[in-house]
Amino acid sequence: MSTLVAEIPEPIAVDVIITDSTLSVDLNDGRTISIPLAWYPRLSYSTEEEKNNWELLGNGQIIHWEDIDEDISIKGLLLGKPSMESQTSLQKWLDKRQKDG
Repeated sequence: MSTLVAEIPEPIAVDVIITDSTLSVDLNDGRTISIPLAWYPRLSYSTEEEKNNWELLGNGQIIHWEDIDEDISIKGLLLGKPSMESQTSLQKWLDKRQKDG
């Protein structure tokens, strides 16, 4: 007996909206995912200009912020995974920002 397996395409991002407290991503399947901005400390510490300077990579599978060296995958968002950056790495990044700024 054979079974028909429907291939469901992986959702991709079509738009990104950042507020003071959330990162919201509109997907091509009609869903919107909202995640606490606190899950991504680099975004939390970024300026409005840096937050809004994003681009979609991999045909919408990754959101990339060049200014803050942050990449977030849509798959990770759907799985509910917050940033995995260590406190040491984040502190180095914050120290560099303060020194450069």
